[in-house]
Amino acid sequence: MTETKTNPMARQGQLKDEGLIFERSSDGRVGYSLPVLDVPEVDPVSAWGADAVRGDIAGFPEVSEVDVVRHFTRISQHNYGIDLGLHPLGSCTMKYNPKLHEVVARLRGFAGAHPFLPDEQSQGALELMWNLERELVEITGMPHVSLQPAAGAQGELTGIMMIAAYHRSRGDNRTKVLIPDSAHGTNPATAAFCGLEPVEVPSNEQGTIDIEALRAAAGPDTAALMLTNPNTLGLFEERIDEIASIIHDAGGLIYCDGANLNAILGKARPGDFGADVFHINMHKTFTTPHGGGGPGCGPVALAEHLEPFRPRPVVVRDADGTFRLDHDRPQSIGKVHGFYGNFAMMVRGYAYIRAHGALGLRQIAEDAVLAANYLKERLKNDYELPQDRTCMHEVVFSDKKQKAHGVTAMDICKRLMDFGFHPPTVYFPLVVPGALMIEPTETVSRQELDEFADALLAIARECEQDPEVVTSAPHTTYHRRLDETRAARSPVLRWVPPSAD
Repeated sequence: MTETKTNPMARQGQLKDEGLIFERSSDGRVGYSLPVLDVPEVDPVSAWGADAVRGDIAGFPEVSEVDVVRHFTRISQHNYGIDLGLHPLGSCTMKYNPKLHEVVARLRGFAGAHPFLPDEQSQGALELMWNLERELVEITGMPHVSLQPAAGAQGELTGIMMIAAYHRSRGDNRTKVLIPDSAHGTNPATAAFCGLEPVEVPSNEQGTIDIEALRAAAGPDTAALMLTNPNTLGLFEERIDEIASIIHDAGGLIYCDGANLNAILGKARPGDFGADVFHINMHKTFTTPHGGGGPGCGPVALAEHLEPFRPRPVVVRDADGTFRLDHDRPQSIGKVHGFYGNFAMMVRGYAYIRAHGALGLRQIAEDAVLAANYLKERLKNDYELPQDRTCMHEVVFSDKKQKAHGVTAMDICKRLMDFGFHPPTVYFPLVVPGALMIEPTETVSRQELDEFADALLAIARECEQDPEVVTSAPHTTYHRRLDETRAARSPVLRWVPPSAD
């Protein structure tokens, strides 16, 4: 077997699963200590009724504090995280999160602010939201921003809802949303959820949208085009001006998916190339925590003609310089998130933008694009490269060469875990069979880029010389290859106590 570097996910020493907390239970052990009760004791059944009081949980483990700490510390080491190494998921921008953000987000005035505080007691938070909107206006080249959406998918939903409201306000019954075949899977789902019909537009041989097919599809029933630029192949739509003209001349609007904003920060602005709505993944581009179920932040930037429909409330600044929330928005699509969005994510994103400044944001894009093209050049002789041209922040390979030896993209990803790396995105975009989508981001050093490339090159050699090593991987992780079909169809989502004998 090819020698691999240390795997952060591999078991350290001889730790055994006998340390599982459920197997170490012993009657009478307690894993916590509480202060002396300093309020009158209350009988919960008498106070709230038996229906409101949960009884003892059958089979719940009784363990000591040291067992609890060791259990959760141990299982935290079973996983991979961005603080351990490269996280090359394409179209996801999984990059290192500066710890300064955590310090700022935990400032008492931010972390302790209750969302129901009146405006006069929330001036600091409202000012930060106002300033963040102004920063995003400059970055996107669009006049307005709503911070409410909690993620990219909700941002695109908000965008299409505003577009639909815009057409309705004009008495214009448009029913179709044009979507390139390389789009994110949420795009057609969003269109359908809004009662619109998704219409697929094919890509051309260069991996970008087929202009003539788009021209043929656009018409009086076109409500919008949902376009990702750069697209999911990591390619910039070079004819974006022509694309915008086709849609706008047909009376439609352009929703631009901002998942790949990391590639164009400070270099190109969606408002300048014709977008009417643009969602921003604060939890990707601006490095707030991403993954693990959230929370996220997915603001939408919007053109002037969509401003009446933006989610309410809106942060406004009065003539005397004070800030308030404006709820009087009669044409608004309403709230899309409880309260005003995930405020702590806004704090983190704002800190990132202010720390970098204009030149720093521009360098983010330049370094991210450089890193992706560096990997493209190092790997393209050993992995099939569907589009051998300058890419943006991510590069997409195919498993075509390895399939000749019976090895799939999934096998390659499993084997990569033995080398201590998180796998890239696999089997997406769908327009590339056996896709391996790699996004290194700007936070990865050349040393780690080389280590990652060396691992993939070693796996390519294994596919030719000893493919069984790859098809049976991973070998050094806590768990070997799982039955993914059974895991998807019969997932274990909660702990169930063992039945009594």
